[in-house]
Amino acid sequence: MALVYRPAAEELTMLDYINDITNFLAVASERSFTRAAAKRGVSQSALSHSVRSLESRLGVRLLTRTTRSVAMTEAGERLMRSITPRLAEIEAELAAVSEMSEKVAGTIRITAIDHVVDGVVWPRLEGLLHRYPELKIEIGSEYRLVDIVADRYDIGIRWGDQVEKDMVAVRMTADQPMAIVGSPSYLAEHGVPRTPQDLLRHNCITLRLASSGGLYAWELAHEGRPTEAKVTGQAIFTSVFPMLKAALSGHGLAFLTKDLVLPHVRAGRLKQVMAEWCPSFPGLHAYYTSRRHPTRALTTVIDALREPVADGDVAAQ
Repeated sequence: MALVYRPAAEELTMLDYINDITNFLAVASERSFTRAAAKRGVSQSALSHSVRSLESRLGVRLLTRTTRSVAMTEAGERLMRSITPRLAEIEAELAAVSEMSEKVAGTIRITAIDHVVDGVVWPRLEGLLHRYPELKIEIGSEYRLVDIVADRYDIGIRWGDQVEKDMVAVRMTADQPMAIVGSPSYLAEHGVPRTPQDLLRHNCITLRLASSGGLYAWELAHEGRPTEAKVTGQAIFTSVFPMLKAALSGHGLAFLTKDLVLPHVRAGRLKQVMAEWCPSFPGLHAYYTSRRHPTRALTTVIDALREPVADGDVAAQ
């Protein structure tokens, strides 16, 4: 289906045209006018008008709207596929020109998991805001594997085995050991598990995966042999902080990164079990697309993420 440009009664500037396309891409990415409007910092009505104006000028419907959802039409899918990399190229060229300035300025958007933001990312970056008043850092806490190009993030932060091969990746931490933990009261009442089969008889605090919607199977290993434990339990969450809180309250066993539980283990609020079955995950990596020219702001943020904080950064030790 060919996309034909049909001028409106009042000719718009190219900047207006690009703005409408960018608004469309935001709605297409978020599958929601409400979320896209918040992301773009405009009203929902203004965003809807912008997209309708673009559809009118092109002479095709780009989005199918219902009361509950937004989906792309065939024309919308084509426009998104063709325009997204071209806008990325424009941004890269603008960034290259901006790099000629000595200023560390602009907005760097980062996506990471909540406890990684809290324990690793923010401690390394907060000092930059005092040092560079014209730098802005926006951090999104998401558990799904984000496409940083499509969702217009500058940096993604994930475990090493989750980083795509075409990305430029910088290691932030050493490999991260995992731990199975429970409260002393829970273990006193239900016993201490010794094997993955024992876990199936326990009340386990589970994680609902944002990507598939299924429950996370605990990835264990013994003497180099990996195995999965498809545990179940009464409490199911979509992030790790409530899982930790539930374990501390005696509601079951949790499988969490050791840096998150170690202070509570040392204080006696939690006990680690089955340590010989708990593997280490590849360390955290900050990554960005190899197709863009790194700005001075991006380089500054990456350099800060690469350096471990002197005290308290357990994950990097």
